[in-house]
Amino acid sequence: MLVVIESDGREIIQSPTVSRMLSAIEMAIAEDTTQATSVQVVAVNNLTSIDQGVGFQPWDLQTSSELQEIIYCPLTLCLPENLVVPFEGIIKACRDIAGLRHKLAQHIQVPIGDGSYWLPVVLTAYGPLYGEAITLAEESNGKKLPDNLLASDLTYYQPLHLSDVLRQSLYHMAHNLLQFLLAPPATYLVQFGLEKSEICFDRLWPFPTAPALASVGVQKPDLFTCHWYCLKALPVLDLNIIPVAQSGFKRL
Repeated sequence: MLVVIESDGREIIQSPTVSRMLSAIEMAIAEDTTQATSVQVVAVNNLTSIDQGVGFQPWDLQTSSELQEIIYCPLTLCLPENLVVPFEGIIKACRDIAGLRHKLAQHIQVPIGDGSYWLPVVLTAYGPLYGEAITLAEESNGKKLPDNLLASDLTYYQPLHLSDVLRQSLYHMAHNLLQFLLAPPATYLVQFGLEKSEICFDRLWPFPTAPALASVGVQKPDLFTCHWYCLKALPVLDLNIIPVAQSGFKRL
């Protein structure tokens, strides 16, 4: 499995958030007994086009069979334009935040606005599963939300309780959004806001980015495990909040 992470120059961004995400992915893979899988982490700047032979540094993949066996796990929106990998289309669409907002407002009449809430959607081959919403933890409230969530050390909280009306509106928006984008199986985070009790779309993350860390030890399976299952085409049957975490529901 090749985990592609954001880089600063040619080096992987070193931050507690990135380290925890990588640990969560590695734990999910280690607990999967269906097949032994090795994990390679590479800075996005070290990738070259598959059409040019996929010259990964510092290692080389010599045969086409090795290329076919790679499971790609991008954890960044900043893929090179000439890189041809799975998720290329959805990542490109999500990277163009203004363009995606415009398309959704025009084609599926989604209200647009800034937000600091996240709806997890585990999109399997059999359909979507919706997780409990995620919000900023109390110690991070009031902090400015950066565009690059990996470069900050904010903390997040799950589960955030939403009313049935808000929940159904959010599910409807997420379903239409992923259908419109012809999204492939993966774990998505729909970033949204609330304006006068109305759901508004902010942006879409096509992988479990920083807020997904709130699910580790809280949701079973956590969002990183769900993402691994989607990449491997393994079934995800349900998303459950662990009872100890459930007692601490935040309400909105």
